[in-house]
Amino acid sequence: MGKEIEVAILFADVVGSTKLYEQLGDLRARDMVGVCIEVMRAATDQNHGTVIKTMGDEVMSTFPTADDALNAAAQMQKQIALHPSLKVDEHTVAIRIGCNFGPVVLENRDIFGSAVHTANRMTSQAKAGQIMTTATMVEHLSNDWRASVRQIDIATLKGRSSEVALFEVLWQTEDVTSMVPAIAIASRDRANKKAQRMRLRYQGKEVLVDDGRANISMGRAEENDLVVKGNLISRLHARVEINRNKFMLIDQSTNGTFVIGKDGEEAFVRRDSMQIRGEGLIGLGKAPDSNSSQVIRYICED
Repeated sequence: MGKEIEVAILFADVVGSTKLYEQLGDLRARDMVGVCIEVMRAATDQNHGTVIKTMGDEVMSTFPTADDALNAAAQMQKQIALHPSLKVDEHTVAIRIGCNFGPVVLENRDIFGSAVHTANRMTSQAKAGQIMTTATMVEHLSNDWRASVRQIDIATLKGRSSEVALFEVLWQTEDVTSMVPAIAIASRDRANKKAQRMRLRYQGKEVLVDDGRANISMGRAEENDLVVKGNLISRLHARVEINRNKFMLIDQSTNGTFVIGKDGEEAFVRRDSMQIRGEGLIGLGKAPDSNSSQVIRYICED
């Protein structure tokens, strides 16, 4: 009889393994996939995880905490990206990883349940070198890991009737082997710097971006921090992040984002990022009008 437990679930697979076999032949490709599997296994073991099973070029593992799973995922990505035997015509063999957190049924050394399916779907949403995860997983992360996660899209997953927020883990920005010292240094640096925050106001709602909340999202989907409706506005239109005491606007939309500063200077960004300073207006999909109910007002404060 199965036992229900709550765990972090990780799926990792080799990107383009079929093409590898075509390019390199069966023996060499099998050896390279085998190296990837061993890296995945070792990272799981070294971060308190359990390898549930391997399936060809894929590994499924569980971890007691969300942080353990992301520590393992980041280790996998780093070690495979740097592994000397995983180079093909100057290109490195890559993996993609998907994670989720939730209840599963453990039976006969295997796990079952909707949380497992969602973790697997996260893998299919990831590109080479990416780690993708869910809002549920993010809720179970420590503040240190949560600061390295950003929402990048909203999608309907196979088998799910509702849309799901997709989060990317920015594993490249942290060295897994020195994560604790790096966090300590960053905290000390923040303590020595003047605190900064940005206020964004829209239709009576205000959100803050600061060290306690490093990013917010804007768009027409209900999952956003600022929900702005309009036929020119994408579901996940743009984000504002604080990075090294600078406020960055990152556009992910079809129609772009417009910014007008207090001095009247206009800027436009589409599928790119820009720094914003001082105070002014933000328009999603069209230039902001100070008299419009659709305008977002921002002000950067020390």
